[in-house]
Amino acid sequence: MNIQLIKFYLSFIVICFINIVKCVELTFELADNAKECFHEEIKKNQTATIEFQVVTGGQYDVDVTVESPTKEVLYRQIKTQFDSHSFTAKVTGVYVACFSNEFSTFSHKLVYMDFQVGDERPLPGIEDHSTVLTQLESSSQEIHKSLNAILDFQTHHRLREAQGRKRAEDLNERVLWWSLSETIAVLVISIAQVIVLRNFFTEKKPSQMNYARMKR
Repeated sequence: MNIQLIKFYLSFIVICFINIVKCVELTFELADNAKECFHEEIKKNQTATIEFQVVTGGQYDVDVTVESPTKEVLYRQIKTQFDSHSFTAKVTGVYVACFSNEFSTFSHKLVYMDFQVGDERPLPGIEDHSTVLTQLESSSQEIHKSLNAILDFQTHHRLREAQGRKRAEDLNERVLWWSLSETIAVLVISIAQVIVLRNFFTEKKPSQMNYARMKR
């Protein structure tokens, strides 16, 4: 019984690893006036999902397009911060997902992308199960789903944390420059007031000026 359990969980781990390999998930830097494209081979009638989010940079927006091997535009978004799109491949071939920052002249972007191809494979022995699932198989299936959900939550949490940290750094920089500007303005106004007051006290009174003229 213990050997069967070990084999079952080893198979479970292998299937999870295979599913992870089939998923293209990465974070990349998109320079200003730049365009990055990713190619993925998808078979006919196979489903695919692309999810993206701009983590840092500019107004947190990019242009996104997904094209089929026949150059048909399956998905297009202009200046979008995040989105998710699923589609079914009509033909077998290489599908292209492009991210463009060509509209920006100086802002670099950090973009997260998750390109999943195909449905998730079931656990070993579950797909061709002709009878009711046992309690162990049902529990393993629920654990598998929960682990996948946890991975998604962790990924989105890291993205939100990175985005929040970047915004806090930008806000801190703006506050610093605003404080310096206010300090410089206060110093300039103080110096100007001192100069004006000194001019008031150094000017001669009209009576003194008339007395000086009469003496001449």
